[in-house]
Amino acid sequence: MKPNFTLRLRVFNLNCWGIPYLSKHRADRVKRLGDFLNMESFDLALLEEVWSEQDFQDLRQKLLPTYPAAHYFRSGIIGSGLCVFSKHPIQEFTQHVFTLNGYPYMIHHGDWFCGKAVGLLVLHLSGLVLNAYVTHLHAEYNRQKDVYLAHRVAQAWELAQFIHHTSKKADMVLLCGDLNLHPKDLGCRLLKEWTGLCDAYLETRDFKGSEEGCTMVPENCYVNRRELEQFPLGIRIDYVLYKAVSGLYISCKTFKTTTGHDPHSGTPLSDHEALMATLCVRHSPPQHTSSHSHGPAERSALISVLREAWTELDQGMAQALWWATITGYVIGLGLLLLALLCALAVGGGIREVAILLWTPSVGLVLGAGAVYLFHVQEAKGLCRARAELQHVLGRAREAQDLSPESQPALQPGRQEGDRAEEQ
Repeated sequence: MKPNFTLRLRVFNLNCWGIPYLSKHRADRVKRLGDFLNMESFDLALLEEVWSEQDFQDLRQKLLPTYPAAHYFRSGIIGSGLCVFSKHPIQEFTQHVFTLNGYPYMIHHGDWFCGKAVGLLVLHLSGLVLNAYVTHLHAEYNRQKDVYLAHRVAQAWELAQFIHHTSKKADMVLLCGDLNLHPKDLGCRLLKEWTGLCDAYLETRDFKGSEEGCTMVPENCYVNRRELEQFPLGIRIDYVLYKAVSGLYISCKTFKTTTGHDPHSGTPLSDHEALMATLCVRHSPPQHTSSHSHGPAERSALISVLREAWTELDQGMAQALWWATITGYVIGLGLLLLALLCALAVGGGIREVAILLWTPSVGLVLGAGAVYLFHVQEAKGLCRARAELQHVLGRAREAQDLSPESQPALQPGRQEGDRAEEQ
C-alpha cells in the first residue's frame, strides 16, 4: 500500500417504508429509487424496510449493471426488511437476529413479526477489509411512555457487541440504518461509547440537507405531523456511523440528506430522508489514532452510560417477571376452573353450562400460558444482557482503579432474575 494511499467510499442509506398494501405509492417509489441509485452509482446502498422480497428482486434486476452484488437478509415471519447493493464483490455475509423485539400480542405494531436484525457484509477494497453493517431497531411508538425502551437498549447493546466481536479483523467498520434512537438517547450513546463509531453528520466537513440532519421532517408529505409536534424541525433517527482500525484514518468529506422531497423532483422516496456520505480513507497521521482509546474521560463516559443501561435493563427485567407472575396466577386459576367444570359435568348438575364454559376456559389457560412463556423468555434475555453489561462495567471500573464500594447496589429484581436464568 502506498504511503499517500487514499480510498473514497460513497455510501447511501434509506429506510424505504415499503409495507405491502399499506405504504403509499410504494411501487412508484421503488422504481424511482432504482433510477436514482443507478444515476448516482454509489459504492454501497444499504436499505431498510424493504418488506417485500419482490421489491428487492425488482431493484436487483434494475440495479444489476451498476451494482452487480446484492443480498437480502431474511428473518422472522415478515422479514428483516434489510438489503444491500454493492459495486464491489461481497466476500462474506451473515446476520444476527435480536433476542428481544417487542411483544407478539402487540399485533398493531408488528415489530415482533419482522425479526429485526443486523446484517454484516465483508468487502475487500484496494487491499483493505471493510465490515459493513445494516440494521433496523425496534420503533418508538410513544416517547412519553415507551414500553419498548428496555428492548431497544438491549438491541443497541447486542448490536454493539456483534460489531465488537465481528470487526476485529476489519480495517474499516461502517454501520448504516434506522436505529429509532435520537442522538442523545441511551441506546445511541451506549452503541457509540462501546464501539467507538463516529457519526458522519457530526464529523463531516461539508453538510447539505435538512436542518440538524433530521431524517424525519414535517415537510415530508408521508410523515404524520402529529408525531412530530414536540420536534418542529423533525427528528434524527437514521445514521451513517464509521471507524477505522489498524493504522488507518477515516474522514467524512461530504454528508447529505434529502429534505422532504425527491432528490430531483416529485414526491419523496420514503417517509424517511435518504442519507448520502462520502468517506475518505487514508493512512493515519501521527496526531490521529485509529483505535478507540479509553482515556480517563472516555472511560468515565463509558462507565456512566453502562450504569444507565444496566439500570434500564434491570427495570425491564423486573417488569417482565411481574407479567410472568401475573400470568402464572391466571394459569393456576384457569386450571382450577377447568377442574371445577369437569366436576360439574360429571355430577350432571349443570352439565350444559359446564360444557359451554369449557372451551373459553381452555383458551384462557392456553393464552395465559403463551404470555407466561414469552415473558419468562423476555426476562432471561434481559438478564443475559444485564449480566454482560455488569461484567463490562466491572472491567471498566478496574481499569479506572475504582474502589469496590462504588459498585452499584444490586436491586431485589436481580436476585429474581438470576433465579429465572437458572431455571
